[in-house]
Amino acid sequence: MKPQNNYKSFFIKLASISFAIVIVINLLFNLIFAERLEKIDKVLSLNKSKTRIEFKEKIRNELSKGLNKENMIDESDKILLYKLYLKIKKEFENLDKSNL
Repeated sequence: MKPQNNYKSFFIKLASISFAIVIVINLLFNLIFAERLEKIDKVLSLNKSKTRIEFKEKIRNELSKGLNKENMIDESDKILLYKLYLKIKKEFENLDKSNL
């Protein structure tokens, strides 16, 4: 009769450990990935009118905040954008205008 009790105890422990692992995995998934997946779903649902309106309002609010600031762009970003502008300007100067 001793082996049956061992099997019973083993299966009870196995079931409880399996249940605990499922709960831990579920909690980790919800804490770590659920918010990120929600944001991805929101971006992928841009074909819905309500989502587009929300994004439009967010963009407008950020533009309004930026216009109220004295400097909209950080100094390092200004330098980077200016270098990009000079490079693009140089490429346009070298453009073969006969193809236009």
